[in-house]
Amino acid sequence: MAERKRGMGRGLAAILPESEAGGPELRELPVEMIEPNPDQPRTSFEKGALDALAGSIRSAGLLQPLIVRPSDGGRYELVAGERRWRAAQQAGLKRVPAVVRVSPEDERLQAALIENMVREDLNPVDEARACAALVDDLGISKEELARRVGRSRAAISNLIRLLDLPDPVLGMLEDGRLSEGHGRAILVVPDQSARSSLAKQAADGGWSVRETEDRARGKGGGKAKASRGGRISAEERAAMGEAEDALGEALGADVRVRRAGAGVRAELRFDDLDELAALARRVRKRG
Repeated sequence: MAERKRGMGRGLAAILPESEAGGPELRELPVEMIEPNPDQPRTSFEKGALDALAGSIRSAGLLQPLIVRPSDGGRYELVAGERRWRAAQQAGLKRVPAVVRVSPEDERLQAALIENMVREDLNPVDEARACAALVDDLGISKEELARRVGRSRAAISNLIRLLDLPDPVLGMLEDGRLSEGHGRAILVVPDQSARSSLAKQAADGGWSVRETEDRARGKGGGKAKASRGGRISAEERAAMGEAEDALGEALGADVRVRRAGAGVRAELRFDDLDELAALARRVRKRG
């Protein structure tokens, strides 16, 4: 099974806007005076990783400060860094370094969501939920979100589409039995029941993403046929995959390449007409 790419390669400090009225202030705070963020998009913290981080903190201390905001009763609420906070408690720290920010509610949630998206250990479903919350609930455009987390607009759109999968399939993505690429392939199938069935077969059979795509197209998304009726070879699959990646990166769109009789067809998928119009404008400018 192909390993999915995780994390977005930029730290929180690079993407959080500077505060004006109440600038950031670094303090040492009692760990028991800090509360978790109720809007925290992460739903689970892997025990092994938490244990390892706690061990590192025991040896070297908490090197990266938490980010908090003032709360009621002289307490503080986490904006970012809940995993580090939990590990610090596990390591027995009494006080922790923290950057205190006074931020509007939307900025608070944005920071928490984006901090989770730039982590390397976040599963694609949590990433997708964070993207959807930022775009749908907080009104951040996909272009702006892509810029702030260092991904393409197409990658953001692809993540959000994963949430169209049925719950059993999302569960397989969360626990690592299937990758983000498998999820995108299964979306080709229009029926939710068939999606669940295909996902189970892919997980049980250890199918590659390319094999899952081929099976998905045979279940209603357009059958993948080799020229002159033959099977698609491994070399052809690799070439089609490379073409999808290159075109997707160049156009900033979701691209699918498949056989069409004796030829090959490339399809572009868009969330709406606005996304299509934006691509048309970019292409026109390049011309």
